[in-house]
Amino acid sequence: MKQKKRGLLFQSEYIKVVFNEDETTENYLRSHFIEGESSFNLLFLLSPNINLRASDCGTYFKFQKNQYILHYSSLENRAELWTEDQEVLKYLQIQINYQYVFNLIDPHSNSESAEILKNMKNNNFIFLHKQTPPNMTVEMHMILKEISGYSKIGVIQKLFIEAKIIKLLILIFEQFNEKDIKEDLSKTPETIKKFLDENYHKNLKIEEISKIIGINPNKLRKEFKEHYQTTIVDYISELRMLKAKKMIINKEIMIKEIAIECGYEYVQNFTRAFKKKFGVSPEKLRLG
Repeated sequence: MKQKKRGLLFQSEYIKVVFNEDETTENYLRSHFIEGESSFNLLFLLSPNINLRASDCGTYFKFQKNQYILHYSSLENRAELWTEDQEVLKYLQIQINYQYVFNLIDPHSNSESAEILKNMKNNNFIFLHKQTPPNMTVEMHMILKEISGYSKIGVIQKLFIEAKIIKLLILIFEQFNEKDIKEDLSKTPETIKKFLDENYHKNLKIEEISKIIGINPNKLRKEFKEHYQTTIVDYISELRMLKAKKMIINKEIMIKEIAIECGYEYVQNFTRAFKKKFGVSPEKLRLG
């Protein structure tokens, strides 16, 4: 008995979003998708042990759950996905026309933009390191959930989808930039501190930090605490609070904006942390 949930979630002149979820009580699942001519394809694998074979060149991958690739196809290309001994074959494909990305990045504007587009066309965003497809971050998961669950149509949907895709691309570029940083840094407490000083405003978990820097999570915690006599979590909180205190005196900046700038997704969490640190709420400190 086989059930399929498959459909086109969104399509415009330059973008197409397709979600696929096949379920079966048998031992074999198979699906196909098409990469359009001159297109970038974001493929997010949402179930385990998915095999992929591109028909044009015989390229073969085996994905683990929550991995993804960003692949450029100059010609229309068919690919086959299949899984064995699994109950679900689930993935989301976002296809973006080359001209849309070209206009978005504008490679003629500066060398950084030109380098990003070059890396995208050369498929340098397929592997993060050691020929391993990159893992989706928590933020990527949240964006995919928002895209698949969005119900409005028309111009509002178009703007919403495009904004989310741009955010996904930013996260991908940042992830690969962090990989380059990781390869250049030595594994020392000073390196950990430098990374935290530059990224404390991001919503990073210890496990993500350990992958980026290349140190086991337990060793990461231990080395940092032994060297600086504080935990990573407490150090990040301290950096955030110091920044918040500097920003709070500017009454033109909303409390919510300060919370986001300091790495808090929810204002309530920011307010609670601020009051615990300084003994008063952000609002009361601002009022004097």
